[in-house]
Amino acid sequence: MTPRPNFLIAIAVAIAAVGGTAKAADIKVLTAGAMKSVVVALAPEFEKQTGHHLSIDNGTSGALSKRIGDGEAFDVAIITPAVIDDLAKRGKISTGSRTDIAKVGIGVAIKTGAAVPDIGTTDAFKRILLSAKSIGYIDPAAGGSSGIYFDRLLDKLGIGEQVRAKATLKRGGYVAELVANGEVELCIHQISEILPVPGVSLVGPLPPDLQNYTVYAAGLGAAATDTTAAKALIGYLGSDAAKATLRAKGMETP
Repeated sequence: MTPRPNFLIAIAVAIAAVGGTAKAADIKVLTAGAMKSVVVALAPEFEKQTGHHLSIDNGTSGALSKRIGDGEAFDVAIITPAVIDDLAKRGKISTGSRTDIAKVGIGVAIKTGAAVPDIGTTDAFKRILLSAKSIGYIDPAAGGSSGIYFDRLLDKLGIGEQVRAKATLKRGGYVAELVANGEVELCIHQISEILPVPGVSLVGPLPPDLQNYTVYAAGLGAAATDTTAAKALIGYLGSDAAKATLRAKGMETP
């Protein structure tokens, strides 16, 4: 794992830079959807401490890889390590800037107030998938890591045909919204993208032997407009100060 920058040093440098130039930076952040709630929650304190401003946009890992590859301007990207490394090889991310920030597992969500199903074992989880009237998950073709993993998992469990026949695929965003508005009975998505959605409840994570964790890493844009400010943000995201927010949003340190 890439070493994390020291947050206090990063913030001190950023504050000094602001004081020296009398100009705060506008930092454009492109983040995978699973990390969006974390970045949004951490933004106010970072902005207060540094005087910088964050402009936050999100998408699936696949979509962000394409957008950055096609030349979209940005300062910090928060995607999976493999995508960050690939973009570094292509000259879009500054070499050596990758910092692993967090990891998150996949969970199951139902409408608040619905009967809570048993998903504690592989067999129980499989039964729930087969008995559910409708299921939602991220469209694998959209490049979302949880959708890609879950779709492959269905085949490993031998129930791919049955589940896909009653599945609603979402191109991006919060799949749990499909549960909240009554389109599907349950959904499978990363836990950090279930918790922010009102009207739904997290049943729990996938059974341990089926669980898949996605790690998210931050990288400095090779053409960042203010590298000092962007590095300060990466330092903050990987700092001890951010850990409580990560946990509250359903994530863990990598």
